[in-house]
Amino acid sequence: MNKKKIINDPLYGFITIRSELIFDIITHSWFQRLRHIRQLGLTEFVYPGALHTRFQHALGAMHLMGRALDNLRYRGIEISDQEYEAAQLAILLHDMGHGPFSHSLEETLLDGVHHESISYRFMQELNRQFGGALNMTLEMFRNSYPRKFFHALVSSQLDMDRLDYLNRDSFFTGVQEGRIGVDRIIAMLNVHEDELVVDEKGIYSIENFLSARRLMYWQVYLHKTTVSVERMLVNLIRRARDLVASGHKLPASDALQYFLKAPVGLEAFRDTKTLEAFGALDDHDVWGALKMWQTHSDPILSELCRMIIERRIFRIVLSNEPVSKSQVEQVRRMVTRHYKLLRSESVYLFSLGTVTNEAYTEGQKIHILTRQGKRIDVAQASDLPNIKALSKIVKKNYLCWPKHLSL
Repeated sequence: MNKKKIINDPLYGFITIRSELIFDIITHSWFQRLRHIRQLGLTEFVYPGALHTRFQHALGAMHLMGRALDNLRYRGIEISDQEYEAAQLAILLHDMGHGPFSHSLEETLLDGVHHESISYRFMQELNRQFGGALNMTLEMFRNSYPRKFFHALVSSQLDMDRLDYLNRDSFFTGVQEGRIGVDRIIAMLNVHEDELVVDEKGIYSIENFLSARRLMYWQVYLHKTTVSVERMLVNLIRRARDLVASGHKLPASDALQYFLKAPVGLEAFRDTKTLEAFGALDDHDVWGALKMWQTHSDPILSELCRMIIERRIFRIVLSNEPVSKSQVEQVRRMVTRHYKLLRSESVYLFSLGTVTNEAYTEGQKIHILTRQGKRIDVAQASDLPNIKALSKIVKKNYLCWPKHLSL
């Protein structure tokens, strides 16, 4: 069978699958599952074109990894064919641990388990299935491989993951402010003393990259409508789990039933059964459940399902100031009275919390290599003051509740 395939991508044109191992990994059912997980979760409620998937993003990130490694080889950095393949596999598999709607349900379907930890477990199991072929990939992913710049290409503030998702999310949402100069950034990458660096003449591309990331967070990732509908879905799943815990039977796929029954922590993923259940779970399981639950006898569950399906999104207020107790109490009373609920049940029909936007974390620096051969932080190398401003964490508080209820 010919396993040297090309895939047509709307951003980069043809993406080449360079090895049989990469082809076999891509065709594995766990990786194919990423076709059915939206890259931006519920952002389609704001930007109808945001229908791209984790599968597309993973292939794009793998492609950019290949281009970055080709550039480093051109600069004289020795990279073996085994290292090349391992690095491409590490970035290809970095998102395998995402569940339905990407980040939206990490806090409800799982008990404090980050998607990267699940990605690592998938890699470990695939490594077992492929007879240790992913040993170097695992080392690069967990940053135990001696040549540290490989991990930086997989996971850092200037990794192939971020380069792809900013350009891809900008393309599919139509938010032009997120466009970045991927070609130039990759061409400016270098390695100095085993650290990934950017040549000094690429500094303006990095400034644009950081600014674009900041804008994409407010305009796309933390758009108030997206935050609101995600909180509705979180409340809905919490209600479903509470009903299951109290003895109610809810129709759902086997994979979703597995995670509705009890909190699933990291320890559970040591069991292949949990990994296989998660490997069968995607957006369709949740959408199918919502369509069935919208006629359930529980008024809270059915109302939340209908509201999401019909796009009747919670009204949301974002503020730099903390939400006052009086505001929360007013919303709680209003929800309780309108829906004729117990006070304890009202929590499913409103939500409050905090969202944060941090474009550049100075603890994980992007290094610029000066013409004099010195490695310095981009915040010091830049002659524009906005880089230091981008390193500040901006927090906004939100309160949301059913739109037809007026305070």
